[in-house]
Amino acid sequence: MGRGRGARVRPWMGGVLLVAVAAAGLGLYWFQPWKLWQDETVDEALPATADVSRAPARGPSSDKPAAPSAAEPVTLASGDLISHEHATSGTVKLVRLADGSHVVRLEDLDTSNGPDLRVLLTDAPVEEGRDGWHVFDDGKHIGLGKLKGNKGSQNYTVPTDIDPAGYSSVSIWCDRFDVSFGAAELARA
Repeated sequence: MGRGRGARVRPWMGGVLLVAVAAAGLGLYWFQPWKLWQDETVDEALPATADVSRAPARGPSSDKPAAPSAAEPVTLASGDLISHEHATSGTVKLVRLADGSHVVRLEDLDTSNGPDLRVLLTDAPVEEGRDGWHVFDDGKHIGLGKLKGNKGSQNYTVPTDIDPAGYSSVSIWCDRFDVSFGAAELARA
């Protein structure tokens, strides 16, 4: 009698075990908790489109350099990152390059790693605390690409058909959970 009862319990236990393993696998894929202990550092230089082989121009007195030429990158706006879902710090700059294109530059970024992190250029106001966590995909926003690394300095090209003057903030956005890790208000230079 003991044998017959044990045979009926085993298929049920196997099903429970199969469901538990599948749930654990999906949870690991979805949350990717190992990324919390893995840092990816990226240190990119600001893109140079000007001819740097020429000597710098001299002013009329020839002992002082002239004012920056139009061929040099110009910072149009900048701001400091504040923390949202995760501790985040660094500086964000909106830079016009010599060829007229624009990049969003993250300098000295330090945030947590996570699944599906993106850089968003948005028109949302930056608010501290939980009120600021979920607003960046509500209004006008442009995805500039996946976050290259959770530490360091990196550049993100603004599409040429986008006027960056219509955007006022940048968010490090977790697309999987629709939450901002951190964001910066862009103050015009």
